[in-house]
Amino acid sequence: MRWSWRIGRLGGVDIFIHATFFLLLAWVALEHWAAARSGAAVFEGVAFILAIFGCVLLHELGHATAARRYGIPTRDITLYPIGGVARLERMPDDPLEELWVAAAGPLVNVAIAAGLYVVLVVLNQWTPLEQMGVARGAFLARLLVVNVFLVLFNLIPAFPMDGGRMLRAVLAMRVEYVRATQVAASIGQGIALLFGLAGLLVFNNPMLIFIALFVWIGAAQEASMTQMKAALGGIPARRAMITEYRALAPGDSLSRALEYILAGSQTDFPVVGPTGLEGILTRSDLLAAVARSGPQTPVVDVMQREFETVEPTEMLEVAFGRLEQCACRTLPVVHDGQLLGLITSENVGEFLMIQSALETGVVGRPPRLRGLDAS
Repeated sequence: MRWSWRIGRLGGVDIFIHATFFLLLAWVALEHWAAARSGAAVFEGVAFILAIFGCVLLHELGHATAARRYGIPTRDITLYPIGGVARLERMPDDPLEELWVAAAGPLVNVAIAAGLYVVLVVLNQWTPLEQMGVARGAFLARLLVVNVFLVLFNLIPAFPMDGGRMLRAVLAMRVEYVRATQVAASIGQGIALLFGLAGLLVFNNPMLIFIALFVWIGAAQEASMTQMKAALGGIPARRAMITEYRALAPGDSLSRALEYILAGSQTDFPVVGPTGLEGILTRSDLLAAVARSGPQTPVVDVMQREFETVEPTEMLEVAFGRLEQCACRTLPVVHDGQLLGLITSENVGEFLMIQSALETGVVGRPPRLRGLDAS
């Protein structure tokens, strides 16, 4: 992942840390140094941040563990300065399963807070709240308070927080899934508006305004993504795949790919050999190789040999999900090792526009376009 480094693997899930996380650590270290001029204070401040993100990591592993119970693998977990993100292969189709997956993260923080409370009581180290601050009070007591905050914050019924997904799951038990998402997104945007007004007019707090923007954008994205997946459901990949495209041979030079890019709009190229599809040459890999080794470099030396594919009978929703998960631009449509076509995010978008035009157009549709209708 770009700007992220793999730091380990827990429970079968790769753990990444984003580069900006180190900026947070540096800022915390500088703040504690400026306040106390003490290496011990800096160490404690950085250790406290690391402990917080240890709890965040356990929160995300809670989601991953619950998802695994329902047969859904987690691709990876990435830690950012604003929190963590567990990338599931997909969300559960059953609303009750989605409810448990969403609730698993906050439940982990509840368990951590309860465990810390028992330890503090046994050690008699509890610090009264009025005597507690960001850098004041017992280490474990402050960590307990942070976990309580994580529970409360994540239970806000707004996307992209867990509370928004829990609300959607509860609504989906009674109404259709897309409608449940729209209602949950609207509630979330209403909460975002309240946060924004409170931050701007009442508390003069930039953080509340930031949270409001974060929630508003997250709600809008979740609603649009759910609508798109619903529109793609039940449509096989073969109906939307690109069938007119350029392919390369393993022995071709990169200069041929450059010619194809200049002659048309295709950016990624399947590499087809005697046995069928052997690789994918992406535009980014192409340009990097040309700058490094020159245009006469063979395609076989640059192409990606590991790549995602989709069967022509698999649904477009599945294909779109794979495009998202692999962070790639092109998905080959393959059957028995033979390349039949290509799926790109652009042609999926164009397919949806055509579908929308057909559904809102006149009753008499041209027969040759009937195959694009999902109904």
